[in-house]
Amino acid sequence: MAKKSLFLQVALNGDSVHPATPKTPDQIAADARAVVAEGAHSLHLHPFDKEGRETLQAADCADTIKAVRAACPGIPISLSTSAAIEADPKRRLDLIAGWSELPDLVTANQGEDGIREVCDLLISRGVGIEAGLLTAEDARIFVASGIAEKCERVMVEPLDLNPFDAVRHAETIESIVIDAGIDLEQVHHGYGIACWNVNRRAIARGHGIRTGLEDVMVLPNGKQAKGNAELTAALASIIHYGPLG
Repeated sequence: MAKKSLFLQVALNGDSVHPATPKTPDQIAADARAVVAEGAHSLHLHPFDKEGRETLQAADCADTIKAVRAACPGIPISLSTSAAIEADPKRRLDLIAGWSELPDLVTANQGEDGIREVCDLLISRGVGIEAGLLTAEDARIFVASGIAEKCERVMVEPLDLNPFDAVRHAETIESIVIDAGIDLEQVHHGYGIACWNVNRRAIARGHGIRTGLEDVMVLPNGKQAKGNAELTAALASIIHYGPLG
């Protein structure tokens, strides 16, 4: 388990194609319990419907949130609001407006059409915003929007699969936010093997980090991870012992 105070979030599923990706409320709750035991401080998840598709439908979201809260009382839950789940901005807003069981937070990708309306709605209902910055342009949009003072933290999430490019873009996004005088907590992660490089840089700079099957399906050595718990344990080890731990 991680013994340092760096914030560690685990993204349990998303559109990950991995045999251990949890989708049902019970599966997600079981994985949530396992990663919290390995040191996770927060859980990010995507509810799925009965057909195994990611969804923003109120009933499916409520079932998943309730199951995870029962398994991990007191652990903050973050839901996705990604346009990849619902591309139509009005339809997405309507679905989110219908949520009956609210998460503690949501991730809100700042480059997406209609995301400000989503943020304003959820802020009015007491839900925290994790501002997702996938590109430098997203970071500039975020800075210009003036919403930072209403957000919980910034998610620095470069999409590059090449580790060098991912680290470089994480640095650029970080700089844009800091140079604007925004001192929100930052949580950094990448995708694929590059996630580990972005995580290591973030740890060295004292930022929060994220792992999990939504982001990465391989361990630092390139071997496929068995699941979320193994990924969390590997990152917790890096936090505590360093890259060679």
